[in-house]
Order: sequence, then structure tokens, then C-alpha cells
Amino acid sequence: MFVLVALVGSWTSEFFFTVRNLENIVVAASVVAVLGVAQFIVVVTRGIDLSVGSVAALSTVITAVLLRQGQGVLVTVVVALLACAFCGFINGILVVYARIAPFVATLAMLSIARGVAFLVQVGTLIVISNRDFLDIFGGRTGSVPNVVIIALIVTLIAAFVMRFTPLGRRLYALGGNPEAARLSGLPVKRDQVMAYTTSGLLAGLAGLMLAGRLSQGSSLVGAGYELDSIAATVVGGTSLFGGTGDPISTVLGALIIGMIGNIMNLAGIQSEPQLVIRGLVILVAVFLTSGGGIQRIRAGLSKLRRGGRSGADGGGPTPAPAPPEPVEAAGRSDLSAEPRPTPPHDSTEGTR
Repeated sequence: MFVLVALVGSWTSEFFFTVRNLENIVVAASVVAVLGVAQFIVVVTRGIDLSVGSVAALSTVITAVLLRQGQGVLVTVVVALLACAFCGFINGILVVYARIAPFVATLAMLSIARGVAFLVQVGTLIVISNRDFLDIFGGRTGSVPNVVIIALIVTLIAAFVMRFTPLGRRLYALGGNPEAARLSGLPVKRDQVMAYTTSGLLAGLAGLMLAGRLSQGSSLVGAGYELDSIAATVVGGTSLFGGTGDPISTVLGALIIGMIGNIMNLAGIQSEPQLVIRGLVILVAVFLTSGGGIQRIRAGLSKLRRGGRSGADGGGPTPAPAPPEPVEAAGRSDLSAEPRPTPPHDSTEGTR
């Protein structure tokens, strides 16, 4: 899919494979990649987090307010990340202990975080002028943008944790079969809360990246990023039923989503049709990964191949199998080999 989208982009515009355009794609996809990893950690446990975009917006506003008040970069970053992790922690508590459906709990947090960001912002966006902060989250290391480096580090850490640590194996087990994980003595509730808390923490980090790129804090940024993060997760092959997937594939899904958006921009497609196309991409990806679409396609192809083979054989009715030969009784093989005598003809047999 990645190669196919790249070929479509090169066919759509001659500027697609220019260095500047590819850099724009990677930089824009970096934020979606971090949010996609956050979404993946929740989805792999059979949950979902619709609040990642709003939590990222809250992170930009908190960052801008603290920097305007003269706080240091380290204090600002720590406070913003802790506030966003607390939002994720509340999501986990609502899902695990209040037994509220993840969709409903995180949808409520989406509204709460966006509203708090607007109240803290006091109605106007806040410009960030702290050079140290902008150099860290909006600058470059050599010729590589720092946001790309941050996204790469997050991806590698998440991939290592999910593949080589007991926590990662527990999260896969929790998503694969929650009841079996509980009966096995795994800390199911603690791991679920940790997954949502980590999602909030990574959403806060994505907000810091947005603040560095845009040089401002605003409650309006991050709108629609929850859909992009879900799309990146399912396009990367993670099932919404949990227990499968990996962070690296999620990041590749984020790059695919970024390329699709870039192609639509180069083609001059307006923002409204872009929403329709993104929704269709999500539907197709969910059908293939969570709806058994790949298995259905394979089954259909197998039927076509079987039908083609039967047609090549002539398409006629299948001949009936030959009747089985009589089996002689055990111990009488010597008698069956001898000819049986013909009874004498009786002329009165018909009369009788």
C-alpha cells in the first residue's frame, strides 16, 4: 500500500518526489505517528482513545501559558506532560473502574480537554517566542527536523517495549483474551490504566511538537487528529478487536495517511472532500484488518480457482463411482475359488 500510494503521488504531481515535499510529508506525519503510537497502545488492549487530539491541544495551551509567564523549558515540558498523562489516567479510571465504554469515556474527555484548553487560553491564541523551546521542538539537528527524531525515538521505544518486555506481552495478552489474562493472574486493570495514561502522555508530547512547529498554543489545533491516529493504527494492520499489530507498522500507516493528504493538497482538493476520502480509507482499512476482509477475499479467490479448475475439466457431471467388488466371507476363500455345480434340469419345476 505504501508503494502504491507513492506511485499515485508521482503520477498526480511532478512535485511529489521533490526533497522539500517529502520533508513536508515526513514532518507532518511525525505528529500523527506519535499520536498513532498512543492510539495503538490503547487499541491493542481492545480500547480506543478519541481524546488524543484535544489533549494535544491542551498541551499546546499549557505550554504557551507557562512560557509566557517566564517558566523554564524543563518545567514547562514536565507540567504539560503530567497534565496530559493525568487526562489519560482519568480515561483509564473511567474505563476500568467505572466500567464506562472506552468510546464514551474518551469522547467525554475530548470535550473536557478542549473546553479546558479554551478556558486557559482565554479566547485568543498565545504566541510562543521562547527560542530554547522552539529550537528543541521546532528546530533541526543537522539537516533532520527534531520532530522527526522525536517520532523515531518514540517508535523505537514502543516497539522495544511491545516486543521484548513483559509489559508488552501482557498488553497483547489483554487484548487477545481479557478473561484468560485475568484468570492467569495478570494485572489486567493496572495494565489498562497504564495504557490510557501512556496514551495521554504521548498525546501531550505530540502537543509539544505542534507548539514547536506552529510557535503558538491554541485550543483549535489538533482537531481531527483523533481520526488520523485511528486511521494510522488500522492502516498499519492493528485490529480494533485488540491483540495484534505493532508500533512500526502504525508509523508506516501514519506515513501513508500523510502521503494521501499531501496528494490531495497537490491535486487541489478542498478540505471537505478530503474528510470524505479519509473516512473511506478508514472504512477500507477496518474491513481488511478487523472485519475479516482479507480472509473473505482469500476464500473468494479460492472458490474462483476451484470453479476454474472444474470448468477446465469439461464442466460435465461427475461420474458415479464404480460399485465395490464383493468381499468374500472370511475363511471361505477356498470354496469361492471352486466352480459351483449346475443343478440338474427338472421338467416339472415350472408345473410345481
